[in-house]
Amino acid sequence: MLAEILSHKRLEIAELAPPAPRSSVFSPRPLGLARGPGEPLRIIAEIKRRSPSAGPLSTRLSVSARARCYAAAGADMLSVLTDTRYFDGAFAHLSEARAATALPILCKDFILSELQLDHALAHGADAVLLIVRCLRDRELSDLASAARARGLSALVEVTTEDEARRALELGAELIGVNARDLDTLELDPARAERVLGALPTSVTRVHLSGISTPADVQRAASRNLDAILVGEALMRLDDPGPLLSKLASAARAG
Repeated sequence: MLAEILSHKRLEIAELAPPAPRSSVFSPRPLGLARGPGEPLRIIAEIKRRSPSAGPLSTRLSVSARARCYAAAGADMLSVLTDTRYFDGAFAHLSEARAATALPILCKDFILSELQLDHALAHGADAVLLIVRCLRDRELSDLASAARARGLSALVEVTTEDEARRALELGAELIGVNARDLDTLELDPARAERVLGALPTSVTRVHLSGISTPADVQRAASRNLDAILVGEALMRLDDPGPLLSKLASAARAG
């Protein structure tokens, strides 16, 4: 699946025009994900309308309405899918979320080009996802540097211990461990916990995928992680507010 996605993404980038000039330019904001002593686990709530693993998800709420719902229910940050072919996303969804809430926003896509960084910035993202499995070391380093030059934070996604090592050697300070393997689409929470546990506390550590219950949140909080990303559990619901409120309460209690 990942090979197919990347193949199409390269074709898409080849046809991607630079973003249109805007009368007002968004300034990236700090994420505030690092968890200080006594502070609650941070929650990144995701907006995606479809995924290869889950199929179609809820579209009852518009992007802006869902962003407002997430903010009201206790999210600390938004993740917005911008891939169109596999996730029904768009860069315009970043702008809609940015206009609807003051929460910082992650542009979540398969980023292979600085042109995608330009679109993320132009549409209001504060951070971008860089996936180690999709990039060679030089590409990862260059894109991370290009993101910093634009004021964008880089959340570096890894799956395995070897990918985590690569991310650390390249100086990543914000690392997310995906419990879902992008090649097989299978969840392996035990592997994700193992990789997260091996990361140094000097980096901001984020658990990606597989979080759906207050018990999951409490477990992540007890392991002194900084943040979790919650996606499909919220996106399956036409009204995600009640579940997200429960997850946020668990994060504060933890």
